[in-house]
Amino acid sequence: MKTNNMRRLLALLAALALFAAACGGSTSTDTADGGDSASESDSGDGDSGGDAMTEAAECAPGEVDGPLAIYNWTEYMDPELKDAFAAEFGVEVTEDNYDSNEAMQPIISAGGSGFDFIVPSDYMVSIMIDSGDLQPLNKDAIPNIGNLLPEFASGLPFDPDATYTAPYQWGTTGLGVDLDITGEDVPKTWGLLFDPAIAEQYNLEGAYATLLNDPRETMGAALKYLGYSLNTTDSAQLDEAKKLIQDAADRVAAYDSDQYDELLVTGDSTVAHGYSGNFIVQFDGAEGNYTYFVPDEGGTRWVDNMAIPKDAPHPCTAHTFINFLLDAERGAQLTNWNFYASPNAASEEFIDAEVLEDPIVYPTDTSKLEFIKDTGDFEINFSDAFIEAKG
Repeated sequence: MKTNNMRRLLALLAALALFAAACGGSTSTDTADGGDSASESDSGDGDSGGDAMTEAAECAPGEVDGPLAIYNWTEYMDPELKDAFAAEFGVEVTEDNYDSNEAMQPIISAGGSGFDFIVPSDYMVSIMIDSGDLQPLNKDAIPNIGNLLPEFASGLPFDPDATYTAPYQWGTTGLGVDLDITGEDVPKTWGLLFDPAIAEQYNLEGAYATLLNDPRETMGAALKYLGYSLNTTDSAQLDEAKKLIQDAADRVAAYDSDQYDELLVTGDSTVAHGYSGNFIVQFDGAEGNYTYFVPDEGGTRWVDNMAIPKDAPHPCTAHTFINFLLDAERGAQLTNWNFYASPNAASEEFIDAEVLEDPIVYPTDTSKLEFIKDTGDFEINFSDAFIEAKG
């Protein structure tokens, strides 16, 4: 690891204390073919933290070299896809989950995690590349990578040459709102969280809101409301955002990145900060009147990515799984299941029309959206500010 990356890792390790559930007994584990979690069944196969691989694994298309251990966001993978992969290639598939990039990265960086396949978001890809946490992809083993839309095939700011990652899904971060409480004319603003006058005007009382338990997303929401970039490296702007969150403490019921959508539809909150697709799934069939939007001040557009840890025990199986998910019909199946937008051009003809035409899934105007970018040594300031803002 380069010296100038050490402070980034320290920031992430500090953030790990916020997300200990991702490391301990509350980490969810899902198994195809009855296997155990990666940490129990496969950690002995992995390297215990040696140097990052500098060359891509030598794998042929369709080659598997053992079971597949997935480390992914919660409720983000269609179980039928895992079962289909296990059946087609004759391997066991296990899945463990995390609720933030900051919870996942230190586990991978420490080495010996036993995971073969991970799904880091855009800015975290940059951090993990610089920290030597990822191995390059062998694109010859992923022929379906040619199915990607041109805008996702290369040129993304976090991995410009797509050396280490292939896009998984993309979406936005915004607000889910219970319109039965606020009324139909609710304004599309982060002020629903941060302005007490707006809250009062729209019948928002008590601890009615949830915010993501995520330093970059939640600090970013406050920064966008203030008119700043969510990638600011201005300490004064970050301090303003921190104070905004501190002042909203009485209105925040929970900092939650896992059940925020459920808390909204069960009436435990009225306004929820979260990810587009999760809200769509939760609203379907729920009693009541709900909406999701990205506030007019702007918000996050993110890309989650498929990657292979530096010491993955079974890199060829991981390459084959990436290729499997980039198949046209399987890519569509993923989007039809989780309601997040696909980066796969070949999948579009198989995506349900109601999904493809939904402006929440595929927003028509992205001009006010920003990717979260790695801010280098300034990253620690986001983590510190978030911890202080939560109190």
